[in-house]
Amino acid sequence: MSGYSFYQKASRAYQSHPYLYKLLVVCTVSGGGFLGFSNSRPFHQTAYSDAHHGDIKKKKVVVLGTGWAGTSFLKNLKDPAYDVQVVSPRNYFAFTPLLPSVTNGTVEARSIVEPIRNIVRKKKFNFQFKEAECYRIDPQNKRVYCRSIQDNNLVGSEEFTVEYDYLVIAMGARSNTFNTPGVVEHAHFLKEIEDAQRIRRTVIDCFERASLPTISEEERKRILHFVVVGGGPTGVEFAAELHDFVIDDLAKLYPTLKDYVKITLLEAADHILNMFDKRITVFAEEKFRRDGIDLKTGSMVTKVNDKEISTKERTTGQNVSIPYGMVVWSTGIGTRPVIMDFMKQIGQEDIAAIFSKADKNNTGRLKVEDFKEVINDICERYPQVEIYLKKKQLKNFVDLLKNSQGDDELDIDKFKAALSEVDLQTKNLPATAQVAAQQGAYLADCFNRMEICEKYPEGPLRFRGTGRHRFHPFRYKHLGQFAPLGGEQAASQLPGDWVSIGHSSQWLWYSVYARLLISSFALHIDQDTLAETLRNRTPKEANPVGLPYLGAGNSDKLLETLTSHNHIQNLTTNIDSFSV
Repeated sequence: MSGYSFYQKASRAYQSHPYLYKLLVVCTVSGGGFLGFSNSRPFHQTAYSDAHHGDIKKKKVVVLGTGWAGTSFLKNLKDPAYDVQVVSPRNYFAFTPLLPSVTNGTVEARSIVEPIRNIVRKKKFNFQFKEAECYRIDPQNKRVYCRSIQDNNLVGSEEFTVEYDYLVIAMGARSNTFNTPGVVEHAHFLKEIEDAQRIRRTVIDCFERASLPTISEEERKRILHFVVVGGGPTGVEFAAELHDFVIDDLAKLYPTLKDYVKITLLEAADHILNMFDKRITVFAEEKFRRDGIDLKTGSMVTKVNDKEISTKERTTGQNVSIPYGMVVWSTGIGTRPVIMDFMKQIGQEDIAAIFSKADKNNTGRLKVEDFKEVINDICERYPQVEIYLKKKQLKNFVDLLKNSQGDDELDIDKFKAALSEVDLQTKNLPATAQVAAQQGAYLADCFNRMEICEKYPEGPLRFRGTGRHRFHPFRYKHLGQFAPLGGEQAASQLPGDWVSIGHSSQWLWYSVYARLLISSFALHIDQDTLAETLRNRTPKEANPVGLPYLGAGNSDKLLETLTSHNHIQNLTTNIDSFSV
């Protein structure tokens, strides 16, 4: 192999030894960081026999949704003892963290989608897919009501029902408009592939319309004013991508319009990226101001019409009208109505059931000592209680009760008040792809071990009914997060207070997300952007993993090597172990 280049040798070794894909190591020279990603499974591995389930009627499992949780569940489900039916409005999995890059063409839409049938084609369980949406769940009769989303002239009803033994709800969330008037009618969202493509078309349409000779100066400024509502990761990344799109591409195509373009980011809180380390927040705000992005914090949107956004300044109470050409709404997510209806039907383990379990003498009053026998089960059943206790530096739940009420004997009302304090101060898990994928993998592991856990439950005490739950509750493991900031710069925050900002983090972001794509054919790189990046970077910046610098004259050759299909055919994903 002496005649091969470094990349050819690495690629041949990569293809000859499939186990190499289990470890991705990125060494960032300029950042001085080291990070390893493993494809190891965090859950139990179990061997299954097809013959073992041959004469047993298979359980019907219905999966609602093909997002991160649903796809992770399907990918990690191994037990062939199930008949699996998937119901979803889309017949593919979408790599949503890269949606902002689709809006400006850095990443093609086809690059981040994978047909769901392709993902499960080698699975041993029976599989059916129905492209439809679920509009009602009947848990009492174990039935879901669905309707087709296809526009056709077929005779007959497009509504149908599907019965199940087990139901996996992975429908995701909807964009939260907070009932702000005009948002649904006039704003763009960024949750689906179609949203990203629609935004890109709208941006181009704005430039084309602004270039017409009949447009006045004032109207031209309005048309080329792009407003992003929401200073979270999605809003910040889209604003950064839009800025790069305008500066790097559209300014060359529409040189006379460059000075009219304005990008505004509205955030109701005092700072953007509140969920990140303060160092990242400060860097992002300073960079946006240097780039000319108008950052307005403390601005709450009260109304959106076809040409203006009405805002209210949180500190002064002043009402402001902002003319715009396009607005993108990314203020968070909300629960879908079908899920809210389902939750009302099934109810939850309430405080009274916990109280009754501890009140063995049925006196209606509890001494703090009575909780010592069930406190471990409470913390195991509800991990958020244990997290709260650690945060408050309280040794156990007994301390919480004493500190809340100052009494050694409690009735049901005092007990409710104590647990309400925990509930109010407990945060939900972040609604990210990372959390959803881990939940899907966890649930698949439960199904893989269903038979043995039916006989030998391993979970905590049941507060309703008798016995124990079959499985331990889900516990989230945070693996870090990225925030692309434009200009080939990004911020990364990993466990252990590890923060990196700059070009090295951008290359780390590229490496991780390329590693996470579902299959090889879905990996398409914007060659012009990558080639330009390689030509303009210094040796260390262009080769963050410490590879030999090829020089500007050989960047096209390097690009051809990096994007060759033969050199990436083994890239698969492990969507239960990653960071977003």
